[in-house]
Amino acid sequence: MTRRQGRQLLLHTSRTQCLGPAVVAVLSLALTVSPCFVSSSRAQSRGADQRGSIRVDVNLVGVIASVLDKNNRPVPDLQRDQFEIYEEGKLQKIELFEPETQQPLDLVLMVDSSLSEVKELQFETDAAARFIGQVVRPDDRMGIFEFADTVTQLAGFSDNVPQLQSAVRHVIPGDGTALYDAVYLGSDALAKRPTDRRKVLILITDAGETTSRADFETARRAAVRAEALLYTIVIQPVKGENGRNTAGEHALETIADSTGGAMYYPGEVSQLDAIFDRINRELRTQYRMGYYPQPRPPQGIYRSIEVRVKGEYKVRYRKSYYSGGVAN
Repeated sequence: MTRRQGRQLLLHTSRTQCLGPAVVAVLSLALTVSPCFVSSSRAQSRGADQRGSIRVDVNLVGVIASVLDKNNRPVPDLQRDQFEIYEEGKLQKIELFEPETQQPLDLVLMVDSSLSEVKELQFETDAAARFIGQVVRPDDRMGIFEFADTVTQLAGFSDNVPQLQSAVRHVIPGDGTALYDAVYLGSDALAKRPTDRRKVLILITDAGETTSRADFETARRAAVRAEALLYTIVIQPVKGENGRNTAGEHALETIADSTGGAMYYPGEVSQLDAIFDRINRELRTQYRMGYYPQPRPPQGIYRSIEVRVKGEYKVRYRKSYYSGGVAN
């Protein structure tokens, strides 16, 4: 048995607990991910005569916003009254506001190990190892995955930096590129994490797509419902658009915009450290907000969100959430 076969056998076992039994179940599982509300509170009022009880379910919709200046640098120190949140075009009352949130992070780092990435793989994994040491704090947790023709988990969620760095340095090249499966399964892993944490999915890839069982919309909806911010670093083996298939890049741009994440296109792999530093600084200056939607939405639908900031700023945030119930 090869080392890759052994890893895939271990992954098959772990997926029964974390990611589902196998990638072949992607399409059916995509419709059963848990709702994307950040928190839920239940109040009971009981009369003195004990004749009955009234239960009120109230769902707080959480929004993580990254605010950038004209030079794409994170903007700190903004106040609550500088923000407005709209749901389906209706202004909402901001009930929760936490600037430079200290809410812990759950991160999935996905490294493309397809043959097209072999040339730069050593540099990518070294830069990723440095990023792990920079971003993972004691309350944070990170999981390490690689993807080629399949998605393989190299390390479970942990704050053990040396262990995570060792895992990312043991990526094994493989055939094919299961790009949508990587987004889907990474999002699914994050969806299973506690709800009181920020979810971040980071991909290092050339954005090729060849072997996924999931399709684009399945991957996109999984990321939205997991409330995962997608950050993608695209390593382009061919710089000109005429010489490469850009469909995967456009797909990832759409998912990143839907979730409030970002896309990066380094001209050289030597720029990876600077990009990882930008991601880390952004994650440490995000604004966490929450509101109780009015009017209250029916269950089982996607609702659009718009965040506005007063001033000449660019703001990134998830554009929709799923209101729970049975998926469409």
